[in-house]
Amino acid sequence: MGARILVVEDEIDLADLVAFNLRQAGHEVITAGKGSTALAEVQRSRPDLVLLDVMLPDISGIEVCRRLRRDAATANLPVLMLTAKGSEVDRVVGFEVGADDYVVKPFSPRELVLRVEAILRRARGEQAPNQGQVLALGRLLIDEPAHRVLVDGEEIPLTALEFRLLLDLATRRGRVQSRDALLERVWGYSMGTETRTVDTHVKRLREKLGAASESIETVRGVGYRMRDDLSR
Repeated sequence: MGARILVVEDEIDLADLVAFNLRQAGHEVITAGKGSTALAEVQRSRPDLVLLDVMLPDISGIEVCRRLRRDAATANLPVLMLTAKGSEVDRVVGFEVGADDYVVKPFSPRELVLRVEAILRRARGEQAPNQGQVLALGRLLIDEPAHRVLVDGEEIPLTALEFRLLLDLATRRGRVQSRDALLERVWGYSMGTETRTVDTHVKRLREKLGAASESIETVRGVGYRMRDDLSR
């Protein structure tokens, strides 16, 4: 089923190329060339996903994403960042303000469409009726039906993607999960995506968990594991 996608890109030729490929894949596309226009368009058209360039002529894409995450109405709106910058610092900043994924220009239109569709599948799954369990793991409590995480009784605000990553590790506690396996299950990717995506999100997740951060262990050269020896 096609989605409504807002493409925020000030390079007209690139915006047209992205829009063409998304429409070919069956999606409805709206375009905006400025950050301020994008914020207004989000409120007007309520897109299912935002493709957001970092370098915009007025408000940066980073700031646009930050504002979307601060608004309860758009806090879980999927955001895929587009940028010409490829350094790890830029990726980290994008993820820290809540971007779901990050694509560096130049990129393959086909890969971009696949990433968009993977994010949409994930978002639709998260919007399904809540059915799940409540997991008590030491200082950490994960309430899947309510989509809440508490550490020592205090609620921790997580993005939808961070919650999904934590839940995936928690339901497989004691077993090492490779980066590739996490990419496939949590992100919905089966292609050769950079594994730094996983590392960056785990780092950010640990920072948010604070006192419960040690519940996620790094298994060098392999991936990550949720400890199975946690107790109250």
